[in-house]
Amino acid sequence: MEDQRGQDVLGARTVKRVTLRDVAEVAGVSHQTVSRAINGKGEIDPETQRRVLDVARQLRYRPSRYARGLVRQEVVTVGLIVPDVVNPFFPEFMAGVFAAADQRAWQVLVASTENTRPRELALVRSLGRQVDALVGYLSHSDAQLEPYVGAVPLVIVDRGLDSSTYALVQVDTSAGIRAGMQHLIDRGHSRIGMIDCAPVCDPLVRHRTFLEVANEHALPIDDSWRVVGEQSLDGGAAAFETLHTAHPDLTAVFAFNDLVAIGALQSARRLGVRVPDDCALVGYDGLSITDLVDPPLTTLHLDKRRLGELAVHQVDQLLAGELPPPAVLTPRLNIRGTT
Repeated sequence: MEDQRGQDVLGARTVKRVTLRDVAEVAGVSHQTVSRAINGKGEIDPETQRRVLDVARQLRYRPSRYARGLVRQEVVTVGLIVPDVVNPFFPEFMAGVFAAADQRAWQVLVASTENTRPRELALVRSLGRQVDALVGYLSHSDAQLEPYVGAVPLVIVDRGLDSSTYALVQVDTSAGIRAGMQHLIDRGHSRIGMIDCAPVCDPLVRHRTFLEVANEHALPIDDSWRVVGEQSLDGGAAAFETLHTAHPDLTAVFAFNDLVAIGALQSARRLGVRVPDDCALVGYDGLSITDLVDPPLTTLHLDKRRLGELAVHQVDQLLAGELPPPAVLTPRLNIRGTT
């Protein structure tokens, strides 16, 4: 709550709210310059903007939406940015965010980048002006995000990059790839192909780990056994056909997500390749729709609801004035019928 003197009142404890003018005084600039820096208005020296944002974070300054009458004063609003609301992964993640926010009586505003990287920055800026904190699947670096985020608390999910500025929820993708590869190797496979995602998914963690494991076990494969596919059933089908044409002797395929793996399974059937007899198949994510696949898909299961809960927990810490350490979630191998 905030009293008429602009102070936060939490039970018997009263803390003065940091104002835009407080930031201006510490940064040694005008309050107009602070406003331009935080709102990314341009017409400001980049070094000055960086200094202002650093001061705003140090002082735990949060732009007031209440004065603009955007929401009721006592309601915390979290902005959530996801790449795709059609991919079954993200509704499960969003459900975790909604449940954790509901426990705190918070509200959530959702926006999608529609798998278009340039939309990320525009959404960060526009949504950030309407909320108390942001949670996002974002691929841009801290330096690229900073002018658009301003002083709004931000949690980045599964970017694969460290950060000293923003809170993180990380997925141990490397551990997941290693577990899946080791399972295939233990099953006797050595000619393993990979259907990988474009670099926007992560900074080539899947690619790098795939080749590291192959080298460690002296597998007769190289980078030509890796094909980049679109994040769809059709993308998985096309990628499997490309892999099978280039390497008809392959005996296993590791797909970067379950949708792609299901597409690969459909392609294998059209090509007369029996799964798992002729070619084993491993997915990643553990989507609930894999229960409907025949044979059931072996996959690296990720607790997507827990991922959303962890993101909200990180927001909680940020709003309490702390920059928490990264929260890490590790996938679990779920062995089923395709291996």
